[in-house]
Amino acid sequence: MTHDETRPPSNGRLNVGMVGYAFMGAAHSQAWRTAPRFFDLALRPAMTALCGRDRGKATAAAARLGWDSVETDWKELVSRDDIDLVDICTPGDTHAEIAIAALDAGKHVLCEKPLANTVEEAEAMVAAATRAEARGVRSMVGFTYRRVPAIVLARTLVEEGRIGEIRHIRAQYLQDWITDPEAPLAWRLQKDRAGSGALGDIGAHIVDLTQYITGQQISTVTGLMETFVKERPLPTEVGNLSGTGGTERGPVTVDDAAAFLARFTDGAVGVFEATRFATGRKNSIRIEVNGSRGSLAFDFEDMNVLQFYDETEDAATAGFRRISVTDPVHAYVGAWWPPGHGLGYEHGFTHQAVDLVTAIAAEEDPRPSFADGLAVQRVLAAVDTSATTGAWTPVD
Repeated sequence: MTHDETRPPSNGRLNVGMVGYAFMGAAHSQAWRTAPRFFDLALRPAMTALCGRDRGKATAAAARLGWDSVETDWKELVSRDDIDLVDICTPGDTHAEIAIAALDAGKHVLCEKPLANTVEEAEAMVAAATRAEARGVRSMVGFTYRRVPAIVLARTLVEEGRIGEIRHIRAQYLQDWITDPEAPLAWRLQKDRAGSGALGDIGAHIVDLTQYITGQQISTVTGLMETFVKERPLPTEVGNLSGTGGTERGPVTVDDAAAFLARFTDGAVGVFEATRFATGRKNSIRIEVNGSRGSLAFDFEDMNVLQFYDETEDAATAGFRRISVTDPVHAYVGAWWPPGHGLGYEHGFTHQAVDLVTAIAAEEDPRPSFADGLAVQRVLAAVDTSATTGAWTPVD
C-alpha cells in the first residue's frame, strides 16, 4: 500500500514490517504482540514481516517472536504493498537510509534511538519526515522511557507549576555491562556502526528525558568523554554483547563514559553522566529536578515510584513524598493490573506502540518526532565537540 493521501488502512489493519531481531527487535516484537490485546486500538497492528540478512536466523527469530513472513533485504521489505509501517531496530549506521527510503515509499516509520549517527543524517531524516507528513505519513523515534507512567507524571507536575521555576537538573544513566575488559568488541563499541558509545547509546535517553520533563532545551554544554578499555576481543558471533570473545583483538572506537554540564533555555543548569562502567549498576536512570517550589526525583530501578517534594507544605511534616504511580488515573496504567501491581521495562515499548498506532489512526503526528530526535542528536554532537576542544559549546 502506498500512502498517497491521508488515510488509515481500509481493512482496519496496520501491517508492520520490522528490520532487525536482536535485543531491540525482541522488545518491539513483544510490544506489537501485546498492544492490541490490552489496549482498545482503532487500528490492529499485524506482525507481517521480519527482515534480517541471514535467512535461517531470521526465520527462526520470526517463528519465536511471532512474525508471519521473512525478508533478507530491507529494500524488499520497504517495497512490499502489504507493509504499512516499517519498524527500524538496527544499528545506527543504517537508520537514515532505511527510514528515508521507507518514508519516501509512503510507509509510516518507527526508528530506534538515537535517531542517527550524525547531525547531518538526522537532518536528512527530518526532511524526509516533513515530506512524508504532507502526505499523511507519520514518523516517530523510539525514546521509550517517555512512556514510563512515573515520567509522564513528572512532566505533568512540571507543566502544572507544582515545583515552580526550574533551577537544577541532574541526570545519570549508569550501566556496567562492559566493565570486564574481556567482553567482546560488539557493534556498540565501534564508532562506524554506533556513532558513539555511552553518550549516544544511553546518554541520548537522559538528554531526551530531561528536555521532555522540563519542556526546556539544552542550549550550551561542556563535557568530557573517556574510553577506559582501548581494545577488546573480536566477538565469536555477530551481535555478541556479553559472551566470550575470540583470540583476536580490535580497537574500541567509542567512549565508555561521558559527563557534561549544561545550560537550559530558560536558565536552569544541568549535570549529566552516562557510563557503561558503573560497576554494580545494571540499568539505573536517575533524574532529579529542583524548582523554586519543590523537587522531583526518579530512578528507573524503582520505576513505579516518583519522589515529590512540595516546598509549600508545613515544615513540621514536609519531606519527599513517595508516589506509587500504579493507579488507573496514571498514564497507561488503567489498561494493565490492579493498583500496586507494578509495570516493567517491556511496558514502555507497548505504550510506544499504542501511542504510534493511535496517532496514525487519528491522522496526527506522534511524539517524540524525528525533529525531537534531531534535537537530541545536536546535543550529543555539541558534547562530543566540547570533549575535544575543552570549551563550552553551543547546541546548534
